[in-house]
Amino acid sequence: MKISLNNNAENLAVESCTVSDLLKIKNFTFKMLIVKINGRLVKKEDFENSVISEGDDVIVLHLISGG
Repeated sequence: MKISLNNNAENLAVESCTVSDLLKIKNFTFKMLIVKINGRLVKKEDFENSVISEGDDVIVLHLISGG
């Protein structure tokens, strides 16, 4: 499956996956993440049910605070 992940072309060895699956595949382990699929914000509680499909534009951002 071909998607855009953080503005980079990615070719995943699956036909479809959820946001949770993608985070595991790409080894995103940071606890505070923001995920958008095609510009739509995905709530953390929806990561297990939000499906990423061929051609989707996915953005994963790490939230970091400081002072």
